[in-house]
Amino acid sequence: MTSGRTVRRLSFWTIVVGAAVLALKFAAWWLTGSVALFSDAMESIVNVVAAGVTWYAIRVAHAPADEEHPFGHHKAEYLSAVLEGVLIVVAALLIFREAVLAFYLPHALETPGVGMAVNALAAVGNGIWALVLMRAGRAARSPALMADARHLWSDVITSAGVIAGLLLALATGWLWLDPAMAVVVAASILWHGWHLVSGSVQGLMDVALEPDERERAERIIAENYEGALEFHDVKTREAGRARFIEFHLVVPSDMTVERSHEICDRIEHALEDELPGARVTIHVEPEHKAKNGHSEDG
Repeated sequence: MTSGRTVRRLSFWTIVVGAAVLALKFAAWWLTGSVALFSDAMESIVNVVAAGVTWYAIRVAHAPADEEHPFGHHKAEYLSAVLEGVLIVVAALLIFREAVLAFYLPHALETPGVGMAVNALAAVGNGIWALVLMRAGRAARSPALMADARHLWSDVITSAGVIAGLLLALATGWLWLDPAMAVVVAASILWHGWHLVSGSVQGLMDVALEPDERERAERIIAENYEGALEFHDVKTREAGRARFIEFHLVVPSDMTVERSHEICDRIEHALEDELPGARVTIHVEPEHKAKNGHSEDG
């Protein structure tokens, strides 16, 4: 599992990469005067601002639990992802405005070949870094890194679309294709912003683990509850990289506290080993509380 220190380092370098890409894209716009390339550059401004917010949120999320936050600060990453989504929406609205103005005042592109080459270079850099963040984000279960990775990857796709549209505009002489591509870019990042916000809000609302992870947790419990009678009422939620798992464990009424504690320890260690970041809570009950008479989850 990727360490918190690695995640923080990657989030910092995302700011540096974003600033470099932003400079290249604004250079491409300055060389061509293309509204579509301007829209691509505007999205990069959002990338840089969002990367800064993400870097701060990850620092907060990895801070140890304290008296005011005894369960940790994991949800800070979701807050940064929500803010990033809002910034994306603002950028999309600004791009829509520029595109509408360009429809009324179309103009020929200047040095389009050089400008598109510069923009393509920026897109390649974004793509490579997006893959790095995606891999690290999955390993660390970091919503903020994953949000950055998805945002950058959508930026790569829109950059490719912009370049394709500009090539078509040059080939046909249809200048309206330039602002039309800007509208397409704005619509794309608007959809991405909505998707990002809705996904992050789910995290803030204590969404349950994915079905396959829940099944995996129940399988681990079933493999390690020997000595107890059954388990039931399994509940799960996730907050950033942390997985919270709680359930009821029924034991024989004459079992000692020490023996039941040993069973709980065995289950907890197994869950923590196979599901990094697991926080396990087990409520031990006497046998008359049994619901199923076997190892079902209730």
